[in-house]
Amino acid sequence: MADEPIKGELIVTALEQACHALKTQSDYLTSLDQAMGDGDTGITLTKVADGVLAYLQANPISDIGKFLGAAGMAANKAAPSTMGTLLATALMRAGKEVMGKTEISSQDLVAMFKAADLGMQERGKAKSGDKTIIDALHPAYEAFAAALEQGASLSEAGAKALAAAEAGRDSVTPLRSKVGRASWVGERTEGQVDPGCEALVVMLKAVIS
Repeated sequence: MADEPIKGELIVTALEQACHALKTQSDYLTSLDQAMGDGDTGITLTKVADGVLAYLQANPISDIGKFLGAAGMAANKAAPSTMGTLLATALMRAGKEVMGKTEISSQDLVAMFKAADLGMQERGKAKSGDKTIIDALHPAYEAFAAALEQGASLSEAGAKALAAAEAGRDSVTPLRSKVGRASWVGERTEGQVDPGCEALVVMLKAVIS
C-alpha cells in the first residue's frame, strides 16, 4: 500500500489537539507535580500551549520544518523553564528533519520522533530510568517505529506508541526521580506518577484520538 503523504494541515491539527489537551489537564498535571516537584508543571504547560496556539493561529503552514522550528521558538518564549525548553527542543529538532518539505511521509514522522526523543535526552541530560518524560517518550518512539516497520497503519502505530508511553510511565512510577527538581525530594517521589510522563501521554492521546 502506498504511503499517503501527510499534509501540513494535519500537523497543525495535531499540535492544536495536543495544546488543548494540555490546557484541559493543567490542574491534574500540577497536582502530580505538587507531590514531587515545585508544583508548576500544569501552569508551565498551559503557557507553552497558549504560546504555540497563538503561533498556529497567526501563521499559515507551508514549509513544515520551518513551521515546527518557529513553533518551538514560540513555546520557549512562552515558558522558558525546563519543561518549556524541552518541548521547544523537541519541536525544533523534529522540524529540522523535514526542512523544505510541504508534505511528509510516515518515515519522516519516524525520523522526527527520533530527533525529538534524542533532543530531549540531550537537552535534559536524562535517560530511560531516570523517571522523566523520556520514560514515556523513548518507548513510544521505539513502538511507533517498530509498528511501521512491520507494516502497521499510521493509526495502528500511534496506538502502539500510546500504549508504550503508558507502560513506560507506569514502569517508573515506583522509582525515585533522579533528574531535576524532583530528585531533590528523594524518596517522596517513589510511587508518584511523573508529571512529565503523564504530559506526554496526554499529548499522545489527544493526537491519535
